[in-house]
Amino acid sequence: MFTLDESTGTSPAPYGGGASQPSGPGTGRLWLAIGALGLIAVVAIVFGYQAGERNQALTTQVKALNQTVELMNRRLAQSDESYAQMQGELSAVTKRLKLSQGEIANARAQTKKVRAEQEASLKQLAESVNAELTRKADLEKVEELSGNVTGVRKDLDDAKGQWQMSRGELGTLIARNHEEIEQLRRLGHRDYFEFDLSGKGGRTRVGTVVLELRGTNTKKHQFSIALWADDVRYEKKNRAANEPIYFFVKGTRTPFELVVNEVGKNRITGYVSSPKTAVSSAANTSGS
Repeated sequence: MFTLDESTGTSPAPYGGGASQPSGPGTGRLWLAIGALGLIAVVAIVFGYQAGERNQALTTQVKALNQTVELMNRRLAQSDESYAQMQGELSAVTKRLKLSQGEIANARAQTKKVRAEQEASLKQLAESVNAELTRKADLEKVEELSGNVTGVRKDLDDAKGQWQMSRGELGTLIARNHEEIEQLRRLGHRDYFEFDLSGKGGRTRVGTVVLELRGTNTKKHQFSIALWADDVRYEKKNRAANEPIYFFVKGTRTPFELVVNEVGKNRITGYVSSPKTAVSSAANTSGS
């Protein structure tokens, strides 16, 4: 072991009587350098340790930062995808909106067209109704006038028919068929009861009279008949068609009239004519 002599600046001789080592200012510098190097080494070790820790922390931070950046990149990619999807949806909505606007415009045009057509139809219908009402009013006037003319014509026909009808011995008009019987009914002077009697010996009641067919002669248009009035029997033989047969009934001053219009084989058709008061008078007589 060597020691440094502070007074001489030399190191003493080693123990055991060895030779003496040189000493001087260089030896002190050496130890100072060694101490400085050791201090530097310690400082370097300390700083190296601290730098390692810092490096490890920095590495951790960088790793975390990289993870954050990666997460942000993923989120950014998702945002880009969402943005693209939103852009597509926005484009679709825009197209749909344009289409809807077109449809709305088309619907408005159609509505306007339909409204115009309806107004035209209503106007045409109103004109048609007015024309129909006018025509109907004119037609009613024409029909009224025609009815009046028809009534006048009917009266003329009745008068003409009356002129063409023959008259009996007592001045009564003789009807030759159903139409002329209706004309006489419309005059209202007498009551008329039509009959259709068939079968030899056949009987029928006509008003207050009972008729019995006794026989017919179609070649001569003649017939034979029996009648009962007020329980009195009258028989008329071989009488001609449209030849009136007169008879009286109690309670009347005007005679009844029997006319046969058609003569067939065991069949005759015609009518019985009575005064207007005869039926009521006969009913009162039978009731009393």
